[in-house]
Amino acid sequence: AYQDILECELGADERKEPVCLLEKTGKDLVGLPLKAPLASYDTVYALPMMTISMGKGTGIVTSVPAEAPDDYVCLKDWQTRANWREQFDVKEEWCEPFKVVEILEIADSDFGTASAPYICEKMKIGSHKEKDKLAKAKKEVYLKGFYAGVLTVGPYAGQKVQDVKDVIKQDLVKSAEALVYYEPENRVVARSGDECIVALCDQWYLKYSDDTWTQKV
Repeated sequence: AYQDILECELGADERKEPVCLLEKTGKDLVGLPLKAPLASYDTVYALPMMTISMGKGTGIVTSVPAEAPDDYVCLKDWQTRANWREQFDVKEEWCEPFKVVEILEIADSDFGTASAPYICEKMKIGSHKEKDKLAKAKKEVYLKGFYAGVLTVGPYAGQKVQDVKDVIKQDLVKSAEALVYYEPENRVVARSGDECIVALCDQWYLKYSDDTWTQKV
């Protein structure tokens, strides 16, 4: 999706074309040391996730094992399944030292300060390949976390997630740790069969209720 974020150059038809800096496969990124925004660890590592959608965003997400069921069981899989680590060339030190970091509390509930481990144990989810169970767990946890969750760490500790979500987003953009990116929530296909994307480029709209131009035509 073209949103004028990356460096571009004019193509033969005078349209902006993205500049390719290098080409990498997902496998090339496994084990890459990273600094994640708002993370309590100075360095984390890129790990494979079998259930992630490659059609959304970059295909790379931040892992929040305390509140995201998919992230929690995925981390546990890499920590406990030596055969998986061997198959995908994942080193033990890329996953073993990392513990669940509690970041919010859902008061007056059994979810406590780490809802993902709780719901996964309750639903007996044993692998991050159990898509159906994880989808149900995610729906329940995310709703409660957003509307009833109260942050326990950081500058906004003590405030509800729903009240500070947009504020934290603005903070990240302002500090250049994030950027605003748009895409359809679900797959959108036009009648022509083409898949729709978001393209932010020079465009203009006509307001048909505006008499200043409608009377001239």
